[in-house]
Amino acid sequence: MNDTAFNADRAWAAFEARDRSWDGRVIVAVRTTGIYCKPSCPARRPKRENVELFPDIQTAQAAGYRACLRCKPDDAARDQLAVAKAVAIIEAADTVPPLEALAGEVGYAPHHFHRLFKRATGVTPAAYVRAIRARRMGAALDKEASVTEAIYEAGYSAPSRFYESAGDRLGMTPSAWKRGGAGVTIRWTVADTSLGKLLIAATDRGLCRVSFDEDSLALAQRFPNAEIIPGGAALADLARRVVAEVETPGRYTDLPVDVQGTAFQEAVWQALRAIPAGETRSYAQIAAAVGRPNAVRAAGTACGANNVAIVIPCHRVQRGDGSMGGYAYGVDRKRVLRKREGVDD
Repeated sequence: MNDTAFNADRAWAAFEARDRSWDGRVIVAVRTTGIYCKPSCPARRPKRENVELFPDIQTAQAAGYRACLRCKPDDAARDQLAVAKAVAIIEAADTVPPLEALAGEVGYAPHHFHRLFKRATGVTPAAYVRAIRARRMGAALDKEASVTEAIYEAGYSAPSRFYESAGDRLGMTPSAWKRGGAGVTIRWTVADTSLGKLLIAATDRGLCRVSFDEDSLALAQRFPNAEIIPGGAALADLARRVVAEVETPGRYTDLPVDVQGTAFQEAVWQALRAIPAGETRSYAQIAAAVGRPNAVRAAGTACGANNVAIVIPCHRVQRGDGSMGGYAYGVDRKRVLRKREGVDD
């Protein structure tokens, strides 16, 4: 078998399960038919001894295999390249082209490309553009003297366009963000859980920090100019639901969050929230799910940048070989959380 970058047993398991998240990460070739498929191919599964695994289409073709006419892996590869090209266009452009022009740039009809892009990245092209602009806004606020200048620097045609599109992403106003949370009220409490003390903090929009072994001093460091006050009754119900997620996972999957990150980080966090309790994903699967299959290390870094433990369940991510990997609050806690969800390590 070829020396590949994936774990052969896990790749075979993904093929048996028709796992779409492995499409583009491995090519499955069948010796008895001479064809190669993507893991999600709907065709009947061959015997394991008749299968050869390859890291990409080119390697399978070089070994003499031809494409499956049912799952059309060559088309899937072209789709991935088209999405990657579109992402590069969006990232590089000062003014992002509309969907029709973007789809035309990569050779697809707009509606078809819209579906491809969302399936690959987890967000629509328009949402990705908004994320890019918001990320630029954050960078511009760090260097511009005026919030208005920062808005134009980020690529918005007018301040009103920023407030219309950024309101769903940013918990703080641009001015408050620039001033380290000035004008924002953060309520906090430290709750007892079976895994230790848990800091729970939230703005009016949602949870901004959930972490073990921290207190309000940690919040003051993260938000030096915010008003940080005890949560009291205003935070009680939200805190109760967070604690319930520690003790009996899966009961409250729609807890509101108020966090900011780069477009890539936020895509990773969305992918993490989409993992059901009791299931796991590898860092490579998360990277593939957000349309960046080669950004495995960056996916791990995004998991580490998660500000709301449990709510964004980074404990459900593991290494490609099936081992747990690290966890900001200790692997013992990670093991217990996973065991409560029915995952044995």
